[in-house]
Order: sequence, then C-alpha cells, then structure tokens
Amino acid sequence: MTALLLILIPLIGGFTAFFIKEEKLVKMWSLAVAFASLAVMSYGLLFAYNLDNKVFVAEWLPQFGSSFALLMDGVSSLLCLLTVVAYPIIFASTWKSKYTAPNSFYGLMLLTQAGILGVFLAADGLLFYFFWELALIPVYFLCSKWGGEKRIAVTFKFFIYTFVGSLLMLVGLIYLYYQTADASFSMQSLYEVKLTVTQQAWLFWLFFIAFAVKMPVFPFHTWQPDTYEQSPTAVTMVLSALMVKMGLFAVVRWLIPLFPAGALMFDNVVIGLSVVGMVYASVLAMQQDDLKRLVAYSSIAHIGLMSAALFVNNESGMQGAMIQFFSHGVNVLGMWIVVELIERQFGTRKMSELGGIAQKAPALAILLVVVALANVALPLTNAFVGEFLMFNGLFKFNIWYAAVGGLSIILSAVYTLRMIQKVFFGNENAVTVNTTEINWYEKTSLVVIVAAIFIMGIYPKPVFALVQETVTMILGIFK
Repeated sequence: MTALLLILIPLIGGFTAFFIKEEKLVKMWSLAVAFASLAVMSYGLLFAYNLDNKVFVAEWLPQFGSSFALLMDGVSSLLCLLTVVAYPIIFASTWKSKYTAPNSFYGLMLLTQAGILGVFLAADGLLFYFFWELALIPVYFLCSKWGGEKRIAVTFKFFIYTFVGSLLMLVGLIYLYYQTADASFSMQSLYEVKLTVTQQAWLFWLFFIAFAVKMPVFPFHTWQPDTYEQSPTAVTMVLSALMVKMGLFAVVRWLIPLFPAGALMFDNVVIGLSVVGMVYASVLAMQQDDLKRLVAYSSIAHIGLMSAALFVNNESGMQGAMIQFFSHGVNVLGMWIVVELIERQFGTRKMSELGGIAQKAPALAILLVVVALANVALPLTNAFVGEFLMFNGLFKFNIWYAAVGGLSIILSAVYTLRMIQKVFFGNENAVTVNTTEINWYEKTSLVVIVAAIFIMGIYPKPVFALVQETVTMILGIFK
C-alpha cells in the first residue's frame, strides 16, 4: 500500500490545490501534502519494508494486457525517498516566491510529483509510459506560463525533444508487447521476451534515445541549459534533482534488463558519448557568468558520469551510479536554493555583478561552500562515495575513459571555486551593499541538505544495502 499511497497523495493533493484560491493557503496545503508523502515513505522504509508492502497490483486495462502494477525495490525506494524529501525543501525554500495563479502553479507541481513517483514505481510497461508522460505534461505548462522572457521558444524545444523521445519509446513498447507470450505489458512478461541480437540492437536505440534526452546525455542535451535558465527556480529544482533521474532509473529498470545484448554491443558508444559530454559540459560551465547556466552545465557533467558508470558492467560502477542518483539530487537541490536566494535578493544571477556577500550573510556563505564542495566530491561528502566508485568502475572497464573523464573533476573544481570567490568573497558593490542574512526556513532547508551531505559521506552503508538487490540483479543478467 505504501507505493499506491505515494502516488495518490500528491495526485489528489494536486487536483485539490486547483480549487484553493488564496495564495498562502495553497502554499500551506502543498507543503502539508509534501510532508504527508514524506511521512508515508518514512513509515514504509522504517516499519513496513517487506514483500507485501513492496508490490501492488490492480486491474487497469485488461483488454491491452496492462495492469496497475507497482514495485518498490531498492533503487526505486531510494529515488522515491529523494523525491519526497526534495518536495518539502523546494516548497519551503521558495516560500517567498510569487506566482500568478498560485493554485495552478502548486497544483501542477504536485501532479508532477505524482508522475515522477509513478515512473519510479511502475512495474508495467504501459503504466510506465503513462506516468512518464504524466510527469512531463505539467512541466510544459509550468515552464510556458511561469518561465522567463524566452519561455515559449524554450518550452517548444523541450517539448519537441521529449515528445520525439517518448514516441520512439512507445513504438518499442508496442513492438515488445506483440512479442510477449501472453500479450502483456507486465514487466516480467517483457523481461522474458526472446529477441535476436538484431532486434535488441534497434530496440535499444529506440529506448535509449528517450532516456538520453531525459537525463540528458551528450548530444541530446541542448534543451537543458535554456530550459533550466528560463524555468521558475522551483521547477528547475524538480527538473535537475528529480526528473533527470527518470532517464537514469529507466536504464536500470527497463533498458539493460530488456536488451542486455544491445547494452553490451553499444557500451563503448554510450560511455564514449557520456565521457565526451562530461568534459564538454565542464568546459562550457567554466565560460558561464549566469549562475543558472553554470549549475545546468555542471549537472550535465555529473549525469554523464552516472550514465557511463551504468554501462561498465561491474559492481563498483553500477553501485556508485545508484548511490549518486541520491547524492546528486541532494547537492544540486542545494545549489539551486542558493541561486534562488541570490536572484530573489539581488535581482541578478550574473557573477560579474555580485561579490562580498559573505561579509553580511555568513550563514549563507558557509552553507553554500559546503554544498559546492560536495558538488566537486570532496572526501567526507556524499558525492565522494559515489564518484570514487564510479571512476573505479570506469577504470576497470577502460583506463582511457577514466583518464579523460577525470578531467571533469579538475574542471569542476575550477569553476566551482571561481563561483564561490566571485559571488561570496571580494569587495561589496552597489548591488550587494545591502545584503541581508537568509531567514530561518531558508536556513533550515540548507541545513537539512548539509546534514544529508555529511551523513551519507560518513556513513553510506544504509544506501549500499538498499541498492545492492538491484545491482545484483542487473549484473546477473550478463552472466
């Protein structure tokens, strides 16, 4: 029942939010719904994590061989936890943000949460596709109505990329459906389909392109920086901390189990593209003056490493990638909160126009430095655990991939330290002379993130235990 409740709470909460016209009331309602989801997930993990709680099946579309089947295994539990932790932080940290038609904004945000959780829990191919689209549709409206000046053109580009990718995946799903022995979309039936190497090869690309667009992986990434820049920061947080994980998770849940021969055939292609993307995005991040675009390119580099690690076919790489799913979500959320606080107070995101903030907002500076250093995988932070394992896995697969990919670590340190120096240190100027310290709930949001950074960095064992089941299953496919 936990899996079903996780979807129903934001779904019902989202539809209810549309009818709450008062801004403060709809904000309080949305935050309450987010905390309710967190409470259900916490109870499920702490007190009811057993086989009965992990599986839910109900009749849905029997005429199409599809059921409302949900599965909460290790990696899906980790990503559901990330989602329900992120939403209260997003709502709290953007509490002061003003939106026209706030009831529509928060309603769409909660519907997006329901769709994301559905993607992580779906154990039926058609249901997975349904939630994949459900998560995307509200985002189109959120970006096009509440985005920046170029929002229409940017949202159209985002729509075209994701629509084409989704269409390719749907074609592949329908083809697989007709290959099943029982005319079913169930995950188990799709897993058992016997495909030739040729079939796996072209089906692999139908699915991979859809997932690569969502991550995004080079060269399918060009929609991302513009979308992140033009979207409201709360939406950008959802996109970068949560929605990119849909593509990575889909590789683990669907792509590799369905097409293991295809994964082995094209592993060098995928890893090569991912490594090129890591270095390319890091170089572009160094050129940015806009904080949003810097964080956007930084995210592409981190996603590239996770994408590469999923295809190295060894335990270290696979385990590191899954741990990094959570760590990257936490860290990039912290980065976006700081960007939101800076833009709201100073009316600019340009580093060249900022400086000296640490003199009057030391708490913000200290918290940002911790988050930024976690973003470059400093030892004792959460990202160090995942990145060490991923580079170890990449090294075992091919030393040259690891060497080239390792350049992104050096480059990320350069642009991150440069950002800290230009924004927080140096002398005050006309823009930052009236800097004020952040308030208690913004500070609380960042403190929670910093706590998570150190806890996972010092004691990652519970996360290892959570993902081990999925790692063993994936590696077993290739034996």
